[in-house]
Amino acid sequence: MIKLSWMARADSEAELENQLKYARKIDLDVIDFHIGKFPRTTKFLRHIKKEALKAGLPIGYLGGPTLVGEADGRKKRMDQAKQDVDLTGFLGAQMLRMFARHKWPATVEEQEKYWKPMIEDFQELADYAAPKGVALGLQNHNHSSFCMNADQALRILKEVNRENFTYLMDSGQWQGSIGGSPRGFRDINVDIYKDYMERMAPHTTLVRAKIYKIDNGWEEWIDYPRVFKILAKAKFNGNVSIVFEGGEPPRNRFDDDQCVALAAKHLREVAALSNLYDV
Repeated sequence: MIKLSWMARADSEAELENQLKYARKIDLDVIDFHIGKFPRTTKFLRHIKKEALKAGLPIGYLGGPTLVGEADGRKKRMDQAKQDVDLTGFLGAQMLRMFARHKWPATVEEQEKYWKPMIEDFQELADYAAPKGVALGLQNHNHSSFCMNADQALRILKEVNRENFTYLMDSGQWQGSIGGSPRGFRDINVDIYKDYMERMAPHTTLVRAKIYKIDNGWEEWIDYPRVFKILAKAKFNGNVSIVFEGGEPPRNRFDDDQCVALAAKHLREVAALSNLYDV
C-alpha cells in the first residue's frame, strides 16, 4: 500500500516539533525533513528521532545537496554531502535526496565538462553511503539543473550504476511543466506524464507530490489521477511525500496547514481509486 508523507520545512527545533505533531494529527504515515537549516546538535537529533518514533512516523527522506558545480567547490560539496549521509544514517531515514542543480550550459562541450565530475561524485558518495545502509535518491528539477527531463535522469542512473543510487520523482519540477520555471506557464509541446513520468515510473523509489493549487479540494495544476495510474502500472508501492509550494490568494485561499490537510485527503482518495482511471 502506498504510504503518504509530508516534507516538513523548519528553521528551528520548536517549529520542527510542531510540524511532526501536525503530521500525526492529519494521520500521515511518514515524515520527511528538509535539512537546509536543520538543527544538527546530537541532543536535538536524538530528541526528534524519539518524537518521530513516539508518533509512529518513520522518517522517509531528508532533502540533501547537489554535487554539480565549479571545480574549486568540489571538495566542499562532497564534504557536506557526506555529512548529510551521516545524518541520514543517524536518524534512520530511508533516503537522502540528491540534486543535480547547476545552470545547464548552452554548449555540449560545457555540459560534458560538468557531467563527468558529477557522475564521479555521485559514485563516490554512493560508495560512501552503501556501508552505512543509506540510499540516495536523484531528484528531477527544472530550475538550473542537469536533471530536468527523463533523458538526463536515465543517463545519470545508467552512468552512476550503483545499487543504492535510486530515483526520486518530483511530479511538478519537469522541463516545460507548469510548476517549473517560470511557474504558472507550461510548454504546450510537452506532456509531462507521457514524456517523463511514464518513462521514469519503473525506476521510482519515492515521489515528491507537488501541491500548487488545492483550495477547492483537489490539485488543479497536476493531474494526480493520471500520476497515480502511471505509478500503479509500474507497481510503485513506496512513499508519496506532499510538498506544498505555497501560494497566497488568489492561488490558495487557506493557510499552509489547511492546504496540506486538503492535499492529504485528496491524494488518499486518488490513491484508493487509481485502478479506475485511464492513463
